[in-house]
Amino acid sequence: MGNFTAFEQKMTAAGMGDAAILAFRRNYEALLRNETGMIPEESIAPADGLASLESLPSTPADPALLAQSVVIKLNGGLGTGMGLQGPKSLLAVRDGVNFLDLMVRQILDLRKSSGAPVRLLLMNSFSTSGETLAHLETYRAEGLADASEVELMQNQIPKIDAATLDPVSWPADPDLEWCPPGHGDLYPALVGSGWLDRLLAEGVKYAFVSNSDNLGAILDPVILQHFADSGAPFLMECTRRTAADRKGGHLAKRKADDRLLLREVAQCPDADLDAFQDIDRHQYFNTNSLWLRLDLLKEQLAADSGVLPLPMIRNNKTVDPRDKKSTAVIQLEIAMGAAIECFEGSTAIDVPRSRFAPVKTTGDLLALRSDAYEVLENGQVRLHASRQGKPPVISLSDEYKLVDSIENLGVPSLIGCSSLKVSGPVRFAHGVIIQGDVEVKKTGTETHVIAPGIYRDQVL
Repeated sequence: MGNFTAFEQKMTAAGMGDAAILAFRRNYEALLRNETGMIPEESIAPADGLASLESLPSTPADPALLAQSVVIKLNGGLGTGMGLQGPKSLLAVRDGVNFLDLMVRQILDLRKSSGAPVRLLLMNSFSTSGETLAHLETYRAEGLADASEVELMQNQIPKIDAATLDPVSWPADPDLEWCPPGHGDLYPALVGSGWLDRLLAEGVKYAFVSNSDNLGAILDPVILQHFADSGAPFLMECTRRTAADRKGGHLAKRKADDRLLLREVAQCPDADLDAFQDIDRHQYFNTNSLWLRLDLLKEQLAADSGVLPLPMIRNNKTVDPRDKKSTAVIQLEIAMGAAIECFEGSTAIDVPRSRFAPVKTTGDLLALRSDAYEVLENGQVRLHASRQGKPPVISLSDEYKLVDSIENLGVPSLIGCSSLKVSGPVRFAHGVIIQGDVEVKKTGTETHVIAPGIYRDQVL
């Protein structure tokens, strides 16, 4: 069992380069060794003593540093979980303005205010490339439309037949034989595409990387200055975990060598789950906003024979995700934040929650479309100051899982809302104000319109 040659031939035939094949081989061999990637509680200590963004001196943006910077946005997701057919970044946030428009506005604002040619790279997938580039035609005058200037292509890797550990075969839809390798693919993609060498040749030394659906993640000149001054190869933005983040990964320190590491729930033994979810013990989570020194990344890759030793994450799925009876497969993933343990001298910074505003569910989107958030002219999106960095927790029942289904829900005022739960067919009339903790329950199929007014700490 487990002959890598078939995978290598398949990936080469599909146009994947050496860097992608090397990274996949490393993970595949870890799978054959039956590595679980588990990180038991006894092997780690909580991360503490992080520098905080709020304690750093607020210095004016240094145009020379900004000129050496690139913003990389992970833009490979389709948002299928929310019922979207196209790139998630083309989802309207407000008034027909989408995530991609806001990202571009942020870059153009930085360029205008500093005079520095801040670069933007979108890490697209085969699924998002076409529509993303078509939308960017609007910005051709700003030099943001050509693939050769803005696109970093994500690789794809074969799904593994769980029974044979060979590449899975699915003639009914050969596209389903492939899967994305996780955002840890950033590193092999930078190398294999030639972008790493090109950026270094153009004098670019600092990369700020974040998810395209995290509208709080903008290149902050204060963090850039701090990162440049630190000389660190890698900086992770972390923020304090709240009850809503108990199931998400956290930052920790490995006792064996004192290096920072990231532990995801898939890497936590069942017996340690309580400690994993203890937000007072493990206080920080990774916002998936990272800062990289590209010259030091190149050095580290050379030291690691071309592939960063990122922990492999194993996912058990079916080859057709919509058909639970289809062939069982293993999908191997790597997370880009896990690279924090690959560099000597990696560090992290405690940032306010305002820098973490991802949209993973329709509940997140409803909050984002409400007055709990402000969308500024320069493309920045932030929680209203009165919320002191805490987003409202919105929980919508299954009938609101898809984006289309919330278009008729209406957008109540959520500026004073702690939590909102909605189940059943309802619609918020214009002028509904939700404050504190409110639950709305409706049975039957008739849509009930909730009249304008203030609803505070109650069940409707």
